[in-house]
Amino acid sequence: MKKIFLSLILLTGIASSLVSCTNENQDPVASVIQNIVLSTPAGADYVLTAPKAADDVATIKWSSADFGYSASVTYSLQVVKATADFSEPQSFVLGSFNDSSKSNHEKTLTQRQLNSMLLGAGGAIGASGSFKMRVVGMPSTQLESSANGVKSISQEIAFTGNPFDTFDEFDRIYVPGNYGGSSTFADWAPDNAPRLFSANNNGKYEGFVWMNNASPAFKFTPGPAWSGDKGDLTENPNTFTTLGGKDIKPVDGAGTYFFTVDWLANTYTIAKVRVAIIGAATPNGWDNPTDLVFDTNPASPYYRMYTKDLVLKADEFLVRLKDDWSIKMGTMSGNVETLVATSQNKIKLNGGNMKVPAAGNYKVVLDLNNSANYSLKLIPN
Repeated sequence: MKKIFLSLILLTGIASSLVSCTNENQDPVASVIQNIVLSTPAGADYVLTAPKAADDVATIKWSSADFGYSASVTYSLQVVKATADFSEPQSFVLGSFNDSSKSNHEKTLTQRQLNSMLLGAGGAIGASGSFKMRVVGMPSTQLESSANGVKSISQEIAFTGNPFDTFDEFDRIYVPGNYGGSSTFADWAPDNAPRLFSANNNGKYEGFVWMNNASPAFKFTPGPAWSGDKGDLTENPNTFTTLGGKDIKPVDGAGTYFFTVDWLANTYTIAKVRVAIIGAATPNGWDNPTDLVFDTNPASPYYRMYTKDLVLKADEFLVRLKDDWSIKMGTMSGNVETLVATSQNKIKLNGGNMKVPAAGNYKVVLDLNNSANYSLKLIPN
């Protein structure tokens, strides 16, 4: 009997020890012990201008979130119109920090960064509008879509600002031609023609032009008038041709064309492209592209952009412009990145694979109007 009794005691002790060890090794349970305090700015009027787009405009200062344990926390600045709620904010990642409960952080924004947020929030170009901002923090390992996740949210700060037209940041040339009237512009009118932009303001331009004419013809002008216009020496464009004085007449018919122009060297390239997306996230996978459609409706918020309503998988895709993959578009970093739904995701030529954040029905919106700011949006339907 003693042996049995001692065995029971021993078993009970081992079990107790195992439970104790298990409890000691459990992951910490996150909860919001203390919310973020946004200390700067305390409200301001931001006068934004294109010539100063690269200048610093605002320094965001905030206290750390406290989730009850030491954690790496990712912070984002959110901006909406003063009359809106934060259900669909414009977001800017301020950074990730290994936080304690007594840390303070700051991040300086440029005029370009704040301007993008104001435009995305619905601000009117050139007009002062009322907005509000806040800072949101969450554990860096937590998914944005997590139903059981925790977030620390600062108080809201009201401010005003007048966004500028991003087109005004960059030098541009114009592409007037016989296709304009059938392509949402006007025929042979430099002041109402598509534009090609120079991302570095160095006399080298690129961009996409939709020409809805079976026999397009055009020239380049340095401004919204005919003074200083340039054409071709031979009329029929080659891969690299010296600019001269005749109308340029591509032989590939109606469609979207991609241009590069070196204004000082008097050279250009032109290539007809197919504007489409392709990848595991798309209905046709990596085997066949899904074409996007140029929006010609002036009343549409996507006027002169390429769009398509699609059911997408939570997987990767690219914008492919040539079937031989010589021209494609993707992430700015060149790495696989998950896009932010509803936000303007900046992309570039020959960028990395983009990933759909969650499976669902989306409107894909590709904006190729400004070659210095190509972007793609995934808007849930």
